[in-house]
Amino acid sequence: MIQVLFFAQIRELLGTAKVDMPAEGISTTDSLRLALAAKDEKWAKVLSSDKLLVAVNQTMSQWDTPVADGDEVAFFPPVTGG
Repeated sequence: MIQVLFFAQIRELLGTAKVDMPAEGISTTDSLRLALAAKDEKWAKVLSSDKLLVAVNQTMSQWDTPVADGDEVAFFPPVTGG
């Protein structure tokens, strides 16, 4: 299983903080995003944002970053501060 976490506005829009996804057929952060987006129209809209950020095992990652069974993947919006 891949533990998927959602933060900030992503969590609010999806109505959940985390889901577990089977690792079968998932090879990269982008293939995970696409599998989640296939859940329904709401998930597709939220996860299609070009501003979405991703981290694997608490390390900022790219959309071609490999993922495997047991990984933790987090999706979140850009963070601003001051």
